[in-house]
Amino acid sequence: MQTFSIHKPAVHSRHGLVAAQNRHAAEAGAAVLAQGGNAMDAAIVTALVLSVVEPWLSGIGGGGFLLHADGKTGGVDTLDFNVRAPQGLNPADYPLVGGNDGDWFNWPAVQGNRNVSGYSAICVPGAIAGFASALQKYGTLSWAEALQPAIHHATQGLELDWFTCLTLAIDAAGLAQDPASAALFLDAGRAPRASDRTPVARRPMPDKARLLQRLAEAGPREFYEGETARALARDLEAGGSALRFADFANYQPVWQSPLVGHYRGQQILAMAGLSGGPTLLAACDMLTASDLGPSSSSAEAALIHATAIRAAYEQRLTTMGHAATAEAGCTSHVSVVDASGSMVSLTNTLLSRFGAKVVMPSGGFLMNNGMMWFDPRPGQPNSIAAGAKPLANMCPLILQRQGRPWLVLGAAGGRTIVPTLLQILSGLLDRGLSLEDAFTAPRLDASTSTIKVDQRAGPEVAAAVASRFSVEVVQDTVYPVQFAIPSAVMREAGSNQGMAHPTSPWAAVAVGGAGHGV
Repeated sequence: MQTFSIHKPAVHSRHGLVAAQNRHAAEAGAAVLAQGGNAMDAAIVTALVLSVVEPWLSGIGGGGFLLHADGKTGGVDTLDFNVRAPQGLNPADYPLVGGNDGDWFNWPAVQGNRNVSGYSAICVPGAIAGFASALQKYGTLSWAEALQPAIHHATQGLELDWFTCLTLAIDAAGLAQDPASAALFLDAGRAPRASDRTPVARRPMPDKARLLQRLAEAGPREFYEGETARALARDLEAGGSALRFADFANYQPVWQSPLVGHYRGQQILAMAGLSGGPTLLAACDMLTASDLGPSSSSAEAALIHATAIRAAYEQRLTTMGHAATAEAGCTSHVSVVDASGSMVSLTNTLLSRFGAKVVMPSGGFLMNNGMMWFDPRPGQPNSIAAGAKPLANMCPLILQRQGRPWLVLGAAGGRTIVPTLLQILSGLLDRGLSLEDAFTAPRLDASTSTIKVDQRAGPEVAAAVASRFSVEVVQDTVYPVQFAIPSAVMREAGSNQGMAHPTSPWAAVAVGGAGHGV
């Protein structure tokens, strides 16, 4: 049992801020702000660096969503660059182990975990296309300039600190199944140990550095239509994937209007369609009918939150998907505000930690396991289908006050994302908590069959939730992480504040002003 506590205070500044899950990435984005770049410049640089310094969470082999809000006009735009199933996919290649028990919260397993790991789990990655499109539309940096910090980190190498060694050890058995993954991350089949390392021990990524440099020179469509795409397609076909060159060539990210909702007088802007956005807004609507307020006890609030989340998730898992008529894992979220008040909320993921646990031999980077997001049962709104986009858990948000961006919020953590974001918003808007207090308050997760309650919440909270639901009291630690990993930036009266996940050893908020950043 963890016997120590960790606390991170909110960061306040009149300069721009970048909140991310790794301080190296946050500092790279803050440096862009300090040099005159805007929120989109900083967000894309941060996301690209994250793909190198924490490659197990997100990266160019994955996909995601982002929202951009103009600090002067208040206009909000969204970009869907999520992963897509191969056109040549055959759903029959993913037979179920056991029957369909009808439990919407527990999908049955697929034979050989073909939808979870290995080449058969990989979908078309959208990150490169999305980053480039976002930069072209709202950034000031060139594509080549935006790639330079990531190229530097890939050349320098992954830092083998205790946290990286722990992460590699957790998934060493899975990584050992793929020769390219084992060669990049393991030493003779085992994870490097923190006790083995020298003070500057690093794991260089020369193949990834070369790939990024090639993309800097040839442009982002090289990844989808050039020799890089052809090499990736050959790798994938040789590994048994249904992905082909045409899947890459046909991929395009999609700009669209945001999904708009309201809660306690605040406007919430989210991703429409196959994201966590509709579920988050549905849960907010359910909370509206409650009498949550500053005088509500923690136990009362917890039961109301659990009830709303549970109902919203049942609706999500029974009605949402690529085939519907209505609209778990590891991820990275970046929250940015620049000096003008423009904001970006960007979530990028490989889905599971280390994605499919497959490194592309020709590119040196990890690929997603996007097939895991499809419901493996046939005949469902989100069932496995050729060329389809899966129902994603990502839920980047922007909140507005008086027509201007006020708060950027998002998180990593699969199904736990929406429950965490709902509780943070409720803490801010229902209970009048500060951003710091809303981040540090104990949480629950109601996205699975058994509702998890943070032991810090006290026995009365667990008892209140247990009056209606099955409950497990858990401890939220560095590992295992029981709840989502959020980050946020907020702007009030021309001043900014930011929060990163309190218990993450690397999550940080970096300031984009003179004398700050890297």
